[in-house]
Amino acid sequence: MLLSSCQSSPDTEHLLSNKETRQEIMGAVANDPDMTNEMMEAIMNNSGGKMMVMGNHKMTMMEDHAAMRDMMRDNPVMMHHMMTDMLEACKGDSSLMSGMCKSMMENQQMMNMMQQMNGTNGNMRMMEGMQHKM
Repeated sequence: MLLSSCQSSPDTEHLLSNKETRQEIMGAVANDPDMTNEMMEAIMNNSGGKMMVMGNHKMTMMEDHAAMRDMMRDNPVMMHHMMTDMLEACKGDSSLMSGMCKSMMENQQMMNMMQQMNGTNGNMRMMEGMQHKM
């Protein structure tokens, strides 16, 4: 015991085994940008840590997608604004427009709905013309 108290570096396992000390250390790292970057670099250089981060990122993206879908379903006005913005973006980007049209045409339910709308206006003819160009 006397010998261990004279050591210049603390026993890492012992320090981290104490929950309060471990939380203080993690808080200090999280609140310091330089240490946070060092920690992220260490995690990404560890194969297990990298897989965990990527898995969490993938899960977060899936949760964000579900939350956006629910938000659009619950708020039709917001959905309309988002769709209008998306269409405006497509006007200036032909590859984005082509991708959107292709996605819509590959979705049978969407195609059925557009075919039903074909009787009310000529927009479907434009979509069909674009399909032949792809």
